[in-house]
Amino acid sequence: MGFLNILAIDGGGIRGIYAAHLLDRIQKETGINYTEHFDLIAGTSTGSIIASALAINYPISDVVSLYDEHGDAIFSNRLLGWFGALLPKYSNKALKNQLHSIFTDKTLSDTSTNLMIPATDIGNGSVHVFKSPYDSNFVRDKNVLIADAVLASCSAPSFFKPHTVNEYLLADGGLWANNPSLTCLIEAKKRFNVELDDVKLLSIGSGIGHHFYDQKKNDLRGWGILTGWGGPKLLDTILNLQSESTKNMTELLLKPDQSLRINFEVSGKLALDDTSSILNLKSKADRDFTHNAKIISKFLLNDKPKEMIAS
Repeated sequence: MGFLNILAIDGGGIRGIYAAHLLDRIQKETGINYTEHFDLIAGTSTGSIIASALAINYPISDVVSLYDEHGDAIFSNRLLGWFGALLPKYSNKALKNQLHSIFTDKTLSDTSTNLMIPATDIGNGSVHVFKSPYDSNFVRDKNVLIADAVLASCSAPSFFKPHTVNEYLLADGGLWANNPSLTCLIEAKKRFNVELDDVKLLSIGSGIGHHFYDQKKNDLRGWGILTGWGGPKLLDTILNLQSESTKNMTELLLKPDQSLRINFEVSGKLALDDTSSILNLKSKADRDFTHNAKIISKFLLNDKPKEMIAS
């Protein structure tokens, strides 16, 4: 294989609507067929929903509708009193139902382009990457339901319970690959035998929220599981750090005209489960596409853009 086009989509819970709406705008304005243009599509957590939908030619506009119409149901708090503190914040039932509605009985062998979905094997303390069978040595995942692979990748600690797929107990792939770009580059070298000079990477984020810990001593006195560092805030920090470090590494590995990262930042909190932010996230995606439409189009048409989007 001489050249490899890669699309990588970050995790980020409800914030995935930013990537979905952005990709919907790109398709409507450029006419791109994602499975024909991209040789490898990867997505982590909420990004795995979008990546998998694209890989089976499911309408991206319908993925946007999933967030719009079912986000509140997916992130609906349990009503279990104090006992609920011992359980994940949300049941995965609504998410599971939506995934099976989209992907039905399709397996990882039923994709129209190569697909990769990072998850975390918490039973063995290792990474777990679902892959469509684009290599003859891939025998583990070829019959895995796409819905199961996606649910595993979406199972963020403290938000959803882990998901068992065959013999593996799995959780959110964002714990190690929230931005799957670097994993894709390794795959390009290892499995596709493509030199990095022959890779072109479009990376879509889900926003970076600068919601840090206060350095005041009074705040640090409560540095415990239920107080100071807090499960959701710690998870946000881990996901943001992973996405940003991967962005920095891929930019060092690739030439400026080989990669395009589209993302946004806010000064405060950017929660994984705040469905009230949906309209704002879609607005940011619309703005980012509108302001950079020419750059995006040139990049996808394999021309060399003179400037890259700063994320």
